[in-house]
Amino acid sequence: MATERTDPLTVEVVELIGDVVARYYTEYEQAAAKHSLTGVQARVLGLLATEPTPMRRIAQKLRCEPSNITGIVDRLEARGLVERRPDPYDRRVKIAAATEEGMGTARRLRESLDFAREPLAQLTDEERRGLRDLLRRMLGAGAPAVP
Repeated sequence: MATERTDPLTVEVVELIGDVVARYYTEYEQAAAKHSLTGVQARVLGLLATEPTPMRRIAQKLRCEPSNITGIVDRLEARGLVERRPDPYDRRVKIAAATEEGMGTARRLRESLDFAREPLAQLTDEERRGLRDLLRRMLGAGAPAVP
């Protein structure tokens, strides 16, 4: 039997998820501002610090229009945090990549995000894995094969 969507437990879980998301975004925006970045600029920089990424894929990951990403990357590039490179497999495609300065900024930004790290530190490894698996399941990604 499916859980009624308005039962008190579901309502409380939805509200708690909303509170977590709101607190995360508030802290993320504050941390980004300390680096003179907007929240979305910080997210793009964080993504590019992980791996160089085609502009279209950045837009897909952030669920926005590619033209918006162009402006964001323009501003990050003007600050020396990001550079554009031609895709070695398709020269019509531009790949954005974090520069060395951008990598350092992304690292410092990540290190300054205490909201998620501190509460998670109170959980055991098993609890964190369980939470991760539940979140992935909620998002339709399934649980990973490796614990």
